[in-house]
Amino acid sequence: MKNVFETNFFGVIRMVKEVMPDMKRRRGGHIIVVSSVMGLQGVVFNDVYAASKFAMEGFCECLAVQLLKFNVTLSMIEPGPVHTEFESKMVQDVRQKEFPGTDPETVHYFKNVYLPSSVDIFETLGQTPDDIARCTKNVIEASSPRFRNLTNPWYTPIVALKYADETGGLSVHAFYHMLFNLGPLMHISMKAMQYLTCGCLRKRTVSPN
Repeated sequence: MKNVFETNFFGVIRMVKEVMPDMKRRRGGHIIVVSSVMGLQGVVFNDVYAASKFAMEGFCECLAVQLLKFNVTLSMIEPGPVHTEFESKMVQDVRQKEFPGTDPETVHYFKNVYLPSSVDIFETLGQTPDDIARCTKNVIEASSPRFRNLTNPWYTPIVALKYADETGGLSVHAFYHMLFNLGPLMHISMKAMQYLTCGCLRKRTVSPN
């Protein structure tokens, strides 16, 4: 857990501290932080990763307000799943692990329910590293860059679920049913999610094109 936060949170803060003082002195600059859609919506079995990204989002929300006084802009890039060799290797590795000390039922849900669904999500909704690079380039070149920049339009309705219900129950129960009740139909449900994403929501994302 500490290693994840050391990279995803404290590593970013160290980098920001290197570039921020000079930007404030010259009253201009643009800091871009790569976050994740999991900094907006937690995903089961990604507890620590999501926590590190939530921390990053909160830190940047606070810092963005302060930096505006110095004419410095801060932008967040928030990708969803991205196809990489790291992701493929990680799935292979965790399938072989034993997870001593974890109760068998949780291991079963993780290996036999979550992992197959996760692979399906990556295959159906995943972007390439080049997609993320193009999105980032668009943010860099924007005349009025936005603070938040979701790169994947298919994740807009997922994030919207969270803000549509202030109690939090809507998104929690939606994810529960998608994983545990619609597991065998995950591919179909992912396709349905694509069709539910209307044009007006897609405009809220940064297109790689």
